[in-house]
Amino acid sequence: MSASSNYNRIKQVLVENNKSNKWLAEKLKMSETTVSNWCTNNRQPSLPTLFKIASALEISPKNLINA
Repeated sequence: MSASSNYNRIKQVLVENNKSNKWLAEKLKMSETTVSNWCTNNRQPSLPTLFKIASALEISPKNLINA
């Protein structure tokens, strides 16, 4: 995938915070496969889910999006 198709920064933020896909999946009560798809930008989380991810990571939702 090209860099221009990376809509979210979920994987980068997880790495920056020393968190794993598994940790996020458990926090959100979702499958690791779903989180993995977000991290590889194969799929995008819904807006409400993006806010839940930001809350779990204690950051602003805007820090999860590539503008």
